[in-house]
Amino acid sequence: MSGHSKWATTKHKKAAIDAKRGKLFAKLIKNVEVAARMGGGDPAGNPTLYDAIQKAKKSSVPNDNIDRAVKRGSGAEAGGADYQTIMYEGYGPSGVAMLIECLTDNRNRAAMEVRTAMTRNGGSLADPGSVSFLFNRKGVVVVPRDQEGRTVTEDDVLEAALDAGAEEVEVEGEQYVVTSEAGDLVGVRTALQAAGLDYDSAEAEFVPDLKVQLDKEAAAKVFRLIDVLDDLDDVQNIFANFDVSDEVMAELDA
Repeated sequence: MSGHSKWATTKHKKAAIDAKRGKLFAKLIKNVEVAARMGGGDPAGNPTLYDAIQKAKKSSVPNDNIDRAVKRGSGAEAGGADYQTIMYEGYGPSGVAMLIECLTDNRNRAAMEVRTAMTRNGGSLADPGSVSFLFNRKGVVVVPRDQEGRTVTEDDVLEAALDAGAEEVEVEGEQYVVTSEAGDLVGVRTALQAAGLDYDSAEAEFVPDLKVQLDKEAAAKVFRLIDVLDDLDDVQNIFANFDVSDEVMAELDA
């Protein structure tokens, strides 16, 4: 479970609610600021920043907010926070393995809030290394099927991405998920752009080796935990090794 999962589709629907949208904007802005701090404020020379800006724009974050985040991160403007990346490992309901990635300026607060969210919603934190071995770091590019009046086919995506290092192209609803080695992410994204294909996001993510299939009851519990975690200001990404059938998703949506 990650940014391109079935759960994320539900999350994007909820982003229309102002409170959710505000939290989403704050996380995307934080991502831009950190990318600028790590690699400089020029997107042309900082692919991570380029993709962070692209994702923020796709989610309708105002350009002024993005520009100010770049300036804070690069030091051109005062007010930037000293964010640290922390990865928590744990298990959710039904033994679902979870990686919870935080960007925080207060480690103690982040740890307390994540632990509380887990224990109150059927989960538990685990020792470092006890969960992460179930995942591999991969480059993930999400390509929408409908693009400005054009319907992109799976063959279009394959033809553009395979020679650039793509390992797999999966169809998920109305989008294609292109997976590669993390080091090939920029090359794959650039090849898709060169072929005239737009993309919604391009990020290095933790992809599980095996997935646990969940029924309706288990899926509802896992989604509830993820929703609570995602609502925390310090939580930036959540990766988990579950899958939910289309039939179960339809039942949950109903």
